[in-house]
Amino acid sequence: MIEATPRMYDPIAVSNESTVVAEYVADQAAEAAYQSEADLERELIRLLQSQAYEYLPVTSEAQLMANLRARLESLNTITFSDAEWQQFFTERVAGTNDGIIEKTVRIQEDHVQLLKRDDGSVKNILLLDKQNIHNNQLQVINQYETPTGNGGGNYANRYDVTVLVNGLPMVHIELKRRGVDIREAFNQIDRYQRDSFWAGSGLFEYVQLFVISNGTLTKYYSNTTRRQHISEATGSKRVRKTSNSFEFTSWWADAQNKPITDLAAFAKTFFAKHALLNILTRYCVLTADKMLLVMRPYQIVGTERILQKIEISTNYKQLGTIGAGGYVWHTTGSGKTLTSFKAAQLASKLPSVDKVLFVVDRKDLDYQTMREYDRFEKGAANSNTSTAVLKKQLENPGARIIITTIQKLSTFISANKGHSIYDGHVVLIFDECHRSQFGDMHTAITKAFKRYNLFGFTGTPIFAANSGSGGNPQLKTTEQAFGEKLHTYTIVDAITDRNVLPFRIDYVNTVKVGTVVDKQVSSIDTETALLAPERVSKIVAYTREHFDQKTKRAEGYTLGEKRVRGFNALFATASIPAARRYYQEFQTQQKNLVSDKRLKIGLIYSYGANDAVEDGALDEEGFDTDALSADARSFLEAAIQDYNTTFGTSYDTTADKFQNYYKDLSLKLKQREIDLVIVVNMFLTGFDATTLNTLFVDKNLRAHGLIQAYSRTNRILNSVKTYGNIVSFRDLEEQTNDAIALFGNKDARGVVLLKPYGEYYKDYAEKVTELLAGYPLGTPIIGESAQKEFIGLFGAVLRLQNILTSFDDFTGNEILTERQGQDYRSVYLDLYADFRKEKKADKEQINDDIVFEIELIKQVEINVDYILMLVQKYRAERGDGDDKEIRAEISRAVDASPTLRNKKDLIEDFVDSLSVDGEVDQEWRAFITAKREAELDTIIEDENLRPEETRAFVETAFRDGQISITGTGITKVLPPVSRFSAAGGHSEKKQNVITKLGAFFERFFGLSSTES
Repeated sequence: MIEATPRMYDPIAVSNESTVVAEYVADQAAEAAYQSEADLERELIRLLQSQAYEYLPVTSEAQLMANLRARLESLNTITFSDAEWQQFFTERVAGTNDGIIEKTVRIQEDHVQLLKRDDGSVKNILLLDKQNIHNNQLQVINQYETPTGNGGGNYANRYDVTVLVNGLPMVHIELKRRGVDIREAFNQIDRYQRDSFWAGSGLFEYVQLFVISNGTLTKYYSNTTRRQHISEATGSKRVRKTSNSFEFTSWWADAQNKPITDLAAFAKTFFAKHALLNILTRYCVLTADKMLLVMRPYQIVGTERILQKIEISTNYKQLGTIGAGGYVWHTTGSGKTLTSFKAAQLASKLPSVDKVLFVVDRKDLDYQTMREYDRFEKGAANSNTSTAVLKKQLENPGARIIITTIQKLSTFISANKGHSIYDGHVVLIFDECHRSQFGDMHTAITKAFKRYNLFGFTGTPIFAANSGSGGNPQLKTTEQAFGEKLHTYTIVDAITDRNVLPFRIDYVNTVKVGTVVDKQVSSIDTETALLAPERVSKIVAYTREHFDQKTKRAEGYTLGEKRVRGFNALFATASIPAARRYYQEFQTQQKNLVSDKRLKIGLIYSYGANDAVEDGALDEEGFDTDALSADARSFLEAAIQDYNTTFGTSYDTTADKFQNYYKDLSLKLKQREIDLVIVVNMFLTGFDATTLNTLFVDKNLRAHGLIQAYSRTNRILNSVKTYGNIVSFRDLEEQTNDAIALFGNKDARGVVLLKPYGEYYKDYAEKVTELLAGYPLGTPIIGESAQKEFIGLFGAVLRLQNILTSFDDFTGNEILTERQGQDYRSVYLDLYADFRKEKKADKEQINDDIVFEIELIKQVEINVDYILMLVQKYRAERGDGDDKEIRAEISRAVDASPTLRNKKDLIEDFVDSLSVDGEVDQEWRAFITAKREAELDTIIEDENLRPEETRAFVETAFRDGQISITGTGITKVLPPVSRFSAAGGHSEKKQNVITKLGAFFERFFGLSSTES
């Protein structure tokens, strides 16, 4: 093949400071020649070499380790003796029980390790220089083959391209040729045999970031996203949340939010030496749950603009003026809190800064946020309501960063006139600055502090167009209060980048009452008319009737350690009387239902709940229940008692207990344990729950209040959740369009709102017609290309069905019958299993261009209870001719289920062993217990495992929902083998046992009729 003429590149102009380039202008000259994966790889390595990466031809683990030793010696200006290196490597770099998490903690938080010298002295050894990033050495290797056998993996795996930092693999790049779906690079899990990164000494477990590319499209993500994706792909049920999916990969971009997708452009920007080292050392965050988050480009720009502003304003003596501050407009749901905290954390390390105050609204300090903040900075987040704690922190020179609430800071200022802190260099960062900071509080803060920088983060700034007419005319807009806009990332940017979901809005005109609002009638009378019993009754009936459909209750997914069905919702009302009326009506309509048919409903409100005020802001609700009327408070008390009865809690409306009720209610929403919460304004701003997908609205909303409320529903969770659902019982169309134009741009409506039903249905009808004509059921699909076409077509049908099911009009208009859907899913899963088998059999033959929508198949999951119901029916009708059909139905249901297919023989054996009149549930449990014990005994015998330890290990796995492959648990199970025996085999044996116990776990996990 003739080599294409190599292209010449000019380096892009970037400053030393900015990690993200201000604006990237792409090369105009396009290549015409076909580019194979190998060409792509060569091109990438050449580009990295041109940016001062050293190319390292490494083929064995010994060479990799020798290089690591040389690089660490060079970084730390030291020469290890062989004994020192051996001890340092085995104890401080590649410990036997260290997995990905331990190694990530080491890089992120513990990068200075202690070396005990031969002479007894102790020396600090840096794995990474975070103070002066340019001291770190970057190298690139490719086609590295993992060791196999003795201590290695089961398969030899070749890694495409890996970047070494000081000799440790830290960024791994997976390439596919142009034209191949980028998701295939993401899904390339079998190729790396799930755990082959642990092979040998496990150095590849140091990889912090992954980059995937097909040349045209390039994305990056952290090792947590990959680790969780692996857990889910291998069926491990215990995944903390479903943020493991492809939805959580990120585009790189320039500071204008223009994605940089081409691999060459990505290499010149993301892999620019200072950019990559900044991302690895400054812009990753390890959370309390040991999840590694890597910041997105707009978050990095926002943070760096603040740091630049602090330095410039200090040098130019602008502290204490509006010129020393500014605001960052990042749309709701785009991760503002992480950005603002990172800005606070990095600002606190600047030499000129004495204190950083990170100011949040009181309600935002819920348990989860507190835990995260505390994780970022030990002891910083103190939810104590007294200002004594704040005073102590402000006077402690060691407390560089303090998290406080607006309310506490205000109280401190009024009680401590002339305090010495006011003379220090203080950086104030407001999270969600569009709220109560305008007005007296803002004035008090800026009067008290003398040398300050004041920054605000907001998803919905106040512009002249949506500012109110009252209050201080000097503090109308966000810009007047905080200074210039430092960076923008709008709702349109976020939806285009798939960082938040679009909205789907239904305007439901229930009763012709109050729809034509008479301008002569006061708004209070209009609200009274809108609360007519007939209207409220119809709205509640509509909500109940459509609840399962809107929240997708028919569809299952994994959340944390459990399998759940569908999502949950908020119901926003116009006032406290309205909230009470709706709660009462739900109670009345559900009174005669059995408990598991009733929606679990919560209610929360407090004093200060008015309708959206003049400028569109939602009035703040504090935790002040004392100011409620006696009637409103006793109603709330009764609703909290209902909640206590349902959940076994003991909250009430007294101050502390009411705050704890708020926290518990928010936790129940996040964990999808409650179905619907009726609110006035609470939870409509700043509250995040990825499981929330629907907002029912019977209240007037506009401008930033509207976007804030809608945005509760559009957090990304997984491929089942494709948009936020808004069901409005008032005509808010004009207000919605105006708000989107204000906070997106005039043409944003098409991006922010979903297409109408007709367009999706037309597409669905065409695809289903093509499916039925091209692949009739019962006719085998012959040939790989036909199979791939079927997979693509049925995948498209699944995606369209997923969207259509939430439209009322779709009910009754499905073209595929339930039976056809089940049979097609079965064929689809057969092909899925075949393609996976081929991948295992032949490592080099990888099906690049197929992506299976397994998560969407799992939505219509058949569970054990359903199968047992069929078994009961089978037994009742045995002998009258119908039993054959039911037996076939059982087989079909099992074949169409991704989680029950590998248990088919168990289910069929059970059906054959049924007694004539025993309790099916009990027989099933006894049958499974016996099978489980027998199969475990066989594994123990075959592998010569320690029986008691193995049973305890397996019980723990069933309790936790996953097999633990790191730590000491697995080693206790293994028979005694010397790690260093001539025969070796410790790692091989361990991997073999993990594989067998993993298959056993998958086979029996969830097989009791009480689990669903």
